[in-house]
Amino acid sequence: MPRKKQVRSEQTKQDILNAAGRLFAAKGYDAVTMREVAKEAGCSHTAIYIYFEDKEALLHELSIPALTELQLQIGEKVSGKLEPEEALRQISLDFIRFCLIHRNMHRIFFEARSVRVDEPEPELEINRVRNRMFRLLMQAVRQCLDLPEGSERVLSATRIYFYLLHGIVGTYQLSEESAEELMERLLPTFREAIEVLLLGFRAQHAPDK
Repeated sequence: MPRKKQVRSEQTKQDILNAAGRLFAAKGYDAVTMREVAKEAGCSHTAIYIYFEDKEALLHELSIPALTELQLQIGEKVSGKLEPEEALRQISLDFIRFCLIHRNMHRIFFEARSVRVDEPEPELEINRVRNRMFRLLMQAVRQCLDLPEGSERVLSATRIYFYLLHGIVGTYQLSEESAEELMERLLPTFREAIEVLLLGFRAQHAPDK
């Protein structure tokens, strides 16, 4: 492919991704059509299929690289040398920071075409990435609470932990402050929220005897 044509092709693909991201964030994944994405990107509704087979392909291209990067960060903390509670604290702040940076897309990243977090092998790759990440969070929570492998308490506790993190992010969904400004201003509050959760976990989820 000639260089100029290749550059134009790559730019068109990026324009389509940018348009899809804007529309998904504004209207929600399910409400957006490929025709709308093509119009927003300034290309024909037939040309868009040269680059993306369907809307799920757009979702994957937009979401999986960012989610995979977050998954790797979490994995490093879980398998590292940190004490379990400190690992969970750092994972929590990493997660909050990630979602604030991607606040326009974080619901798309985690909710579009989602399945149950305890489904072992989902059909879509994006859900496999999401569920691998959730299993890492479960491992971090289990280690923090010193619960045995297979304890039924782990899934429940991890869901509660997940609710807290998403609730924090959702509070600042429409904030005009940058992620850096929010983290700087509210870091003590975020830390305290995590400590309160850990305190409740220690009281409610004492190790099995």
